[in-house]
Amino acid sequence: MERLFAIVDIETTGSHANAHGITEIAICIHNGQTIVDKFETLINPQQEIPTFIQSLTGISNDDVKNAPTFETVAPQIFAMLEDKIFVAHNVNFDYSFINHHLKREGFTLNTKKLCTVRLARKILPGLPSYSLGKLCRSLNIRIENRHRAGGDAFATATLFKMMVDADEHNFIEEALNARSKEEALPPYVSRLQLEQIPRQPGVYYFRDKKDKIIYVGKAKNLYKRVLSHFLNNDTHKNKQDFLREIRKISHQVCGTELQALILENIEIKRLWPEKNRAAKHPEKRFALYKYEDQNGYLRLAIGKKQKYMQAVLSFASIAEAQRLMRQWCADFELCNVLCDLQKSNMACIALEENKCKGACLQKESAQDYNARVKAFINETAKAMPSYMIVDEGRNRLEKSCIVVDKGVFCGMGYIRENELPTGVEEAKSLVTAYPSYLFIEKILSDFVLAHPQKQIILN
Repeated sequence: MERLFAIVDIETTGSHANAHGITEIAICIHNGQTIVDKFETLINPQQEIPTFIQSLTGISNDDVKNAPTFETVAPQIFAMLEDKIFVAHNVNFDYSFINHHLKREGFTLNTKKLCTVRLARKILPGLPSYSLGKLCRSLNIRIENRHRAGGDAFATATLFKMMVDADEHNFIEEALNARSKEEALPPYVSRLQLEQIPRQPGVYYFRDKKDKIIYVGKAKNLYKRVLSHFLNNDTHKNKQDFLREIRKISHQVCGTELQALILENIEIKRLWPEKNRAAKHPEKRFALYKYEDQNGYLRLAIGKKQKYMQAVLSFASIAEAQRLMRQWCADFELCNVLCDLQKSNMACIALEENKCKGACLQKESAQDYNARVKAFINETAKAMPSYMIVDEGRNRLEKSCIVVDKGVFCGMGYIRENELPTGVEEAKSLVTAYPSYLFIEKILSDFVLAHPQKQIILN
């Protein structure tokens, strides 16, 4: 090989560059066959080294007290790394620290990267573990000073030489191809996994080593969105911890970005993934329910939304429900007592204003009063039509379909273009049922206002 590789290892005070310092660095300049130059030094991180890290590395606060600061050695480090291919075991960790600290000193590092974890999994498949210590034991590579920069860097250089010699399928050249995006991926996510993700709308899932879903996201283009998580090498703790946990990526393709947005919201509430922050707050929903009392009068009651009870209307808050109910009582001459707005057993206060006809005192017959209740329900139902949103499908042979019944999202799926239903019950039978949330109802309402040509009213 004509190019040179900078094989790097560092010891640090913590797991992310944004808040932690480097305590030791070792760089082995390698030509693909042997080490041609090297650099190693302790570094004063200008902050305390946590006790557990002192125990792990053997580097104490006293050891680095008189060591040079990173500012002092930054020009030498940059000179060694510039124009080389940056190689490390879990390269994004070492690169994020060194690049972050070089930037603070005014140096811009722009090199290609190689991860020996990823390369070892391809070139030397089938080993029990690919952590540096266990990998070296499997390959009989001796590490002189484990968890010290010099010892680990020299062991990584020996491993790298072994992989160069064993690379029959040119995996190293493939990883260095600018179009492969290999260097950006977390160490346990293969490029094959990435390439299997389609460039279509949908929902993606990040899983940890136990196959537990830790993050759910949506995308207009699944491939680009997933890749964007890895291209942004954020040095903050949350991002670095997040990337280290990802072991597997799965996905569901949707016909449209709207379907993906709906499915993402549903899946976050269903799975409650650890790394999702948005959309995890439980919704406080209230509803208006209808029932008949012992005297035959239809009563309306406001209460928390119940999964298996059919609601007349839904509301975001109890205050909104009561405000609207008072207006409807006035408009339809309904009784405050029978509409759950007056909790006492006394006659409706609206009697005094001649806005109640005395149903609460049985002065008005149940038949007459119930007729106005039914008129109110019918009028509000008309204001919230049942409809479908028909849009692009996952392929040319189908259309995506979202079904809304009287303002409530019922489900979504895919239908043939020549199989459009006309009734709401038929439409429901053709799609997968999903729970409805305020967020979903709001985006669907906004969508049909912006795209009326995609809405089909159902009987």
